[in-house]
Amino acid sequence: MRHRTFIVSWLALACFLALVGCRSANYAFWEKFGYEKRDILVSRVENARDEQNKAKEDFRTAFQKFQDVTHFQGGELEAKYNKLSAAYDDCKGRAEAVKKRIASVDSVAQDLFKEWESELGKYENQELRRNSERQLQDTKARYAQLIAAMRTSESKMQPVLSRFSDVVMSLKHKLNAQAISDLQTTAVGIESDVQNLIKDMEASINEANSFISQMKQS
Repeated sequence: MRHRTFIVSWLALACFLALVGCRSANYAFWEKFGYEKRDILVSRVENARDEQNKAKEDFRTAFQKFQDVTHFQGGELEAKYNKLSAAYDDCKGRAEAVKKRIASVDSVAQDLFKEWESELGKYENQELRRNSERQLQDTKARYAQLIAAMRTSESKMQPVLSRFSDVVMSLKHKLNAQAISDLQTTAVGIESDVQNLIKDMEASINEANSFISQMKQS
């Protein structure tokens, strides 16, 4: 058992060191072209913001497809179901993309702050050191607001996805009027969840825009 635990720990450490090495190599590559961690952070925040914008539209579309099903009056119900199912798949994929974008933002942010803090001790001029330290604290505070907004919107996606998943599964083998009637009771709840999610996404997007603007000005 000890031997197995040792192997697992060693593999975890090896994976961590490999990841750190890859990140360091990536930073070194971009630094050759004049891009520091600060620039990379801004770029990743922009990417995360854009991904959230796309996710917002995907969830809005999925809800519209859900409404098309619940307001069904006649015609080809299976076609509407297929569109809802496809919209759900789009949301699921987009949610995973948003999650990865946010993780990449936090990764470079923590590396930037760690590097910045280590450089404070290298200053000879104490006034310049204090100015840099104040700027670091201001940047950390702005970043804390940003990542909190991003994490909040990210956390709201999974519950909405779960509700859409339940709807898609419930319709999969029972495309009839009774199935549509059964969905009516869930419509209000889903609408509220989607509206709250979009509201949180817009708040996160606004925080990202503010953070990007401040980083480019400072």
